[in-house]
Amino acid sequence: MTGGSGFIGTHLCERLSTCGASVHVVSRQLHDAQSEKSRWWQADLNDISAVRQVFKAVRPQFVFHLASYVVGARELKVVLPTFYANLASTVHLLTVAAESGCGRIILASSSDEPQAFNDDIFPCSPYAAAKWASSIYGRMFYQLFQAPIVMPRIFMTYGPKQKDMQKLVPYVACRLLRGEAPTLSSGRRLADWIYVDDVVEGLLRAAVAPGVEGCAFDLGSGALVSVRGIVDQIVEIVGGSIAPAFNMLPDRPFEQERVADISFLAKKLEFQPGTALKQGLESTVAWYRQHPGAAVAPA
Repeated sequence: MTGGSGFIGTHLCERLSTCGASVHVVSRQLHDAQSEKSRWWQADLNDISAVRQVFKAVRPQFVFHLASYVVGARELKVVLPTFYANLASTVHLLTVAAESGCGRIILASSSDEPQAFNDDIFPCSPYAAAKWASSIYGRMFYQLFQAPIVMPRIFMTYGPKQKDMQKLVPYVACRLLRGEAPTLSSGRRLADWIYVDDVVEGLLRAAVAPGVEGCAFDLGSGALVSVRGIVDQIVEIVGGSIAPAFNMLPDRPFEQERVADISFLAKKLEFQPGTALKQGLESTVAWYRQHPGAAVAPA
């Protein structure tokens, strides 16, 4: 697994360990979190020789590629970092996986990726462009080299242990719990929100479902809720008299507003996300109450 120290990766590692799997996590940073069921390997995915060394030692049956530099900025300065972290690293991983052979490669894609090819469709950010190109490479590796790839497009994931204060739910919850008003944009944007446990279940099913190699599919809840709607629910759960400060920040240009088509989940993975939004937000806020200071501001 790559991205095992990230938000989704942390939950996936825990779930795999409870299933009795032997988990090998690749990270650029050295970790001390070794156990009987998990081992951490220090390697940079931009160094293909290091990737080959890990594959040779581990010989994985399944590869979960979650590592990603997630940034929504529409700025020139993030073009190269997202290219190397999200595209070049993915091509290295797919190349070595195709050389070595494995049972299934789960290549995490993004709901920010464009869903069509024409002159009027373009990626909304450097991050979206890199993820889109990664998916195109994934399709090529499947068609040309028969690499057993599946590509779940993960929608707006939230839940406990999300520590990035650039993300809406931890930012709003932690500010309110500290008695501070979160500063927000208009809140009009609609998004498809999915609880992290449902994402993990979808990823695991994608790893073992028969006959889904080469497929890309949506991994979301199938419902749209505005940013303001999410914030209002968090305010109600936290309680108190702090009012969020809407319209204090500009809306990002070219934001994607797309609901997940969850028909593939039902038909091919025999799964439907089951965590209601209110239930998921209550569990998330409860975790932040118990872990004050867990979320960290970006460097």
